[in-house]
Amino acid sequence: MSRKIKRRQLLIQGILGTFSLIGLDKIFSHFASSSNPTLASPLNKNPDSSPSPPQDSDNLLLRFVSVADTGTGASGQYEVANAMTHHYRQNPYPLVILAGDNIYNEGEIEKVDEVFEEPYAPLLQHGVQFHACLGNHDIRTDNGTPQVHYPGFHMQGRRYYTFQQGPVQFFALDTNHNADWAQQLPWLKQALANSNALWKIVFGHHQIYASGVYGPNNAAWVQPVKDLMKQYGVKLYINGHEHHYERTEPINGITYLTCGGGAGTRPVGRSPWTEFVAQRLSFAAYEVYANRIEIQGIGTNHQVFDRGMVSN
Repeated sequence: MSRKIKRRQLLIQGILGTFSLIGLDKIFSHFASSSNPTLASPLNKNPDSSPSPPQDSDNLLLRFVSVADTGTGASGQYEVANAMTHHYRQNPYPLVILAGDNIYNEGEIEKVDEVFEEPYAPLLQHGVQFHACLGNHDIRTDNGTPQVHYPGFHMQGRRYYTFQQGPVQFFALDTNHNADWAQQLPWLKQALANSNALWKIVFGHHQIYASGVYGPNNAAWVQPVKDLMKQYGVKLYINGHEHHYERTEPINGITYLTCGGGAGTRPVGRSPWTEFVAQRLSFAAYEVYANRIEIQGIGTNHQVFDRGMVSN
């Protein structure tokens, strides 16, 4: 065999080897990027391009959802629960904030199967944790104590409590008329002061700003809580009680999100500080990044009807 033919064969083998390595590299890159869908950035619009390495602010850190006023066991609750399950299949999340009125009408814990465990069975079976607070209907039986100790609500045996999930520390409040604010306010101040979390989110059943049946809340606890949230850099307050969806513009740096359309709805207007409002069965979905939280309002038709953002 001539030297020219040998050189030609070696050249062809080298080119084929290079393409093989490139192909393997693409295969391994594909598996690496798809192995953790929770952390894959949804902002990569063009997966075929070769973007520069993402900055920390573009890395998805946590997904969660919130819903409230759910515990009827009726068709409306199941419609929202099914939409939450559909969203989970598309965008897995580990956590649901359950912002009160978990069991209608009297908070009877013996109804927990039909108003909680059955509607959310697909999520519970996948290990999604619900973290609840007490609503006004929940305290009608034994002041809500059975719910406080129910394992599925993850309330740590306390009427107000805190927990951390990834970069977010959540602070659950008892906002009912008989709440022990003499103890709860100092606890909240200390818990917020001690937190080094990237994001701090407070949730309770009762609204602070809303445009529904009850309107803005003038209860004695509201101003001290607002002051503490502002002082310690809380950016988001989540509530139910009003049976609609509403997202405010930032008020002194804090966005207020009502997600009370978990089983039924009531008429709602709008206020000067309302960014978006809707009377519809729905839940809220959140994607947490280092510099922002992206919020979506999602209806029972699985469609996003609101998009908003909270900046850090």
